[in-house]
Amino acid sequence: MNTSTSTFLRTLVAGAILSALASGIALASSFATVTAPPQLVVKFADLDISTPQGATALYGRIRSAAVKVCWPSRDNASDQVNTACLQKAIADAVTKVNRPALSDVYEAKYGKEPAFVLATNQRR
Repeated sequence: MNTSTSTFLRTLVAGAILSALASGIALASSFATVTAPPQLVVKFADLDISTPQGATALYGRIRSAAVKVCWPSRDNASDQVNTACLQKAIADAVTKVNRPALSDVYEAKYGKEPAFVLATNQRR
């Protein structure tokens, strides 16, 4: 094999490898964008969420934010997918706030309590 053919093949192989790596990086970054769920911050410092009125107002804010996140447009995805997103977003927010009055509002709307995750600091 002569030098020019060898150089050409090395260049071709190096180009193919670089192209594959660039495609992989672009694909990985697009997956990171797709899998990161959108979020909205719901502020409630102005509410007394220990009362039914304050908890109901906060639930309304949470639901409104969940609708904005899960239903950005009516033709974006199926209603079933959007509804599942909405219910999960609301349940996650109620769980994160972790206040009895808000959990009561959630239970009244859905007929069940949100799933709470109990964290323990046990050493074995």
